[in-house]
Amino acid sequence: MKRYIHKGTASGTVTAPPSKSYAHRLILAAALSGERCTVSHVELSEDIKATLECVRALGHSFTIKDGSVTFEPHTATSNGSGTMVMPCNESGTTLRFMIPVALALGGSFRFTGTPRLISRGISIYEDIFRQQGITCIRNIDSIEISGRLRPSGFSVDASISSQFISGLLFALPIVGGDSNLRLEGRIESRMYIDMTLSILSMFGIRFNTISDGSILIPGNQTYKATDARVEGDWSNAAFPDALNLMGGSVTLQGLNEDSLQGDSRYREYFNALKCGTPQIDISQQIDLGPILFAMAAYLNGAVITGTRRLRIKESDRVGEMLEELARFGAEFTVGENSVEIRKKTLHKPSEPLHGHNDHRIVMALSILLTAFGGEIEGTEAVSKSFPSFFDMLRSTGIEITDYA
Repeated sequence: MKRYIHKGTASGTVTAPPSKSYAHRLILAAALSGERCTVSHVELSEDIKATLECVRALGHSFTIKDGSVTFEPHTATSNGSGTMVMPCNESGTTLRFMIPVALALGGSFRFTGTPRLISRGISIYEDIFRQQGITCIRNIDSIEISGRLRPSGFSVDASISSQFISGLLFALPIVGGDSNLRLEGRIESRMYIDMTLSILSMFGIRFNTISDGSILIPGNQTYKATDARVEGDWSNAAFPDALNLMGGSVTLQGLNEDSLQGDSRYREYFNALKCGTPQIDISQQIDLGPILFAMAAYLNGAVITGTRRLRIKESDRVGEMLEELARFGAEFTVGENSVEIRKKTLHKPSEPLHGHNDHRIVMALSILLTAFGGEIEGTEAVSKSFPSFFDMLRSTGIEITDYA
């Protein structure tokens, strides 16, 4: 779908959408409890639907009503001799969380997804599979895995993605013995690991963190049924709040000021962008990359470091985002793990922008277009994480014209 974003100044009050990161984790923990419990304040983005469908594939029953997911009692069992299909669609979080959880039960599984998702890889898990005799075959649009995850000592490269670590943290408490998960190297997105540990504690799971980077996890544990509410999403709140950097008057509500969400630091970064040409390390808040690129180009420029992992997201967020910013007249220099965006007066793009099937690129470019006006293609990508994004934008007074 194409949309023309008309130039305008935003104002009003916006409620932050539910946090996708919290929702994934709460849904999985609630399902693993095997008892009746409810997760409320859930927005059914495409990623959350993928996690729910994988939970359903494991035999868990639930109902969805008024933004709440209620799970019914369920006894977890192996899937027997058949191959269970786990539809992950485009959700990296779903894929990386569900693989170890499924293997904790044991059996044969076919994790399906888009070619882009599968190409992003599961290297951390493949290393574990080789050590434990678990078979793994990667196809263009699926990964076939057979075996059972056993308790052990696990050494994981923490610099690749925190999602692998969170996936193991969900699975290891329900295997048949104690495990030691050792985090090697620089820990990326540490706050997402802390979020997982907090939710595990909420659902009665015990563990012991050690100062040398190890987490000791007793096996044979049982998740305790707990009703929980999803927090407002600091990561997606950065998009409407960015309207204030362009003369808008938008008030955000529904955010937990004491949240463990690492992306809550976006306000600090926005302030730095307003005051000068800062150097910002986003290695712990990697999802903020697109909106920070856009706002740096609009304001005073910036040197943004820690950008390496942006290239293995839903798109190459470095290359694709800078390609679109160049249509505004932005100038930049790209390093291996950094991007320098120079201060320069931008202008209205002379041709339509492309969303590159990436929700965060679509949202960042749409926010920037409110300052100039212009057309963007592929806007349906926002359904991945923020389905109500354009409704939110309209609520602030921005005029949007839709095209089929």
